[in-house]
Amino acid sequence: MAQVTVEDVEAAGLADWRLLGSGLHARFAADGMTAGAAFVGAVVAAAEEADHHPEVTLRMTSVDLSLVSHDVRRVTGRDLRLARTVSDLAAEHGLTAQPQLLAEVELGLDTADLPAQGPVWAALLTGEAANVDGDDVRDPRGRSPLLWFQHTDAHETPRQRFHLDVWVPHDLAEQRIAAAVAAGASVVDTGAAPSFTVLADPEGNRVCVCTALGRG
Repeated sequence: MAQVTVEDVEAAGLADWRLLGSGLHARFAADGMTAGAAFVGAVVAAAEEADHHPEVTLRMTSVDLSLVSHDVRRVTGRDLRLARTVSDLAAEHGLTAQPQLLAEVELGLDTADLPAQGPVWAALLTGEAANVDGDDVRDPRGRSPLLWFQHTDAHETPRQRFHLDVWVPHDLAEQRIAAAVAAGASVVDTGAAPSFTVLADPEGNRVCVCTALGRG
């Protein structure tokens, strides 16, 4: 099953949804937790019927959902189909999508020694040193952000090794970057845009604003 792209999501007419780093995401505003819970109940029933299940977070005035095909660890056509069903249910329940509020944070760590570093950070973030998956530390309970390792040559400290990846909807990246620049950030590198743009804070700490656009 091929990886779904931003263009596939747009072609499917899924205006409520955006591709971010970990999958296909949507947020719906709800008029209180009771309304949100009723919507979640309908989503659960649809997911059971489809035998394909989203991650769902119910808050006081919103419901967050994310979709990914866990067996292949990427977004596929199954996710697009369920996303359409979820959007239809949201409309039936009177919930409004808020794609402008979507964002996701990942941690990136430069390392020249992944075998030594990986288990340490897996133990710190997840409680289990074994939760290293390739170049990533993944929390099976979803409580910690994804930590991924960027391979680098050995180097002397000090040097920035950690950086944040802030995933935003592709159609809101320029707005987010402009807001950061207006607040005092500077743009360091646009060579990989729109996939990612490197910014720096006033003290030089770097952060990548990432989108799913331009990724295979």
